[in-house]
Amino acid sequence: MAVHEHSHRTPGLHLSFRRNRPGSVTTTAAVSELDAHTVSARVLAVLRILTGFVFLWAFLDKVFGLGYATASGKGWIDGGSPTKGFLSSVAAGPLQSTFHAWAGAAWADWLFMLGLAGIGAAVTAGVALRPAAVAGTAMMALMWLAEWPPAKHLADGSPSMSSNPFADYHVIYAVALVAVAAVGAGATWGLGRWWARLPVVRDHAWLR
Repeated sequence: MAVHEHSHRTPGLHLSFRRNRPGSVTTTAAVSELDAHTVSARVLAVLRILTGFVFLWAFLDKVFGLGYATASGKGWIDGGSPTKGFLSSVAAGPLQSTFHAWAGAAWADWLFMLGLAGIGAAVTAGVALRPAAVAGTAMMALMWLAEWPPAKHLADGSPSMSSNPFADYHVIYAVALVAVAAVGAGATWGLGRWWARLPVVRDHAWLR
């Protein structure tokens, strides 16, 4: 069967139709839309993987003292506390005394590290994105309160050096977690499709 090309022009719009068989019409607009969907899915997958790696790396650095945020020999495995340094140095905000009381507590260390590991692994793999988004947003909210970006000065009167009174990196990470969970970004370059087929996940959509 011969292939016929038909072109219809209207001001500002050009669509080309290719008819291969009766009832089958493919347009360049549809192809472009498909390509845009693929690009969007891959961009969100990259965002998901990078965001997950932020949490995973923080976990590994704090466990083993890789010499970045946690000095060598000061890791959790060496007896160091993942929360003591950060929480004890809180110098602004309405929860300053609360965070000081939590600093170095065993329950705080375990919750923080389990959160980093669980969120990081889930988001990187593309599974349980909704629970990870909830847990990650809660963690980022607490860390935002600890750093308290609205403060212009610390408790000792020195400048806080806050670059923005609201939208710091904790807010960005939280939004990224919510975004990848909302669009199901684990289906591209992740285990999201396999996860969604598990019986328990099918029966409880919040686990997706």
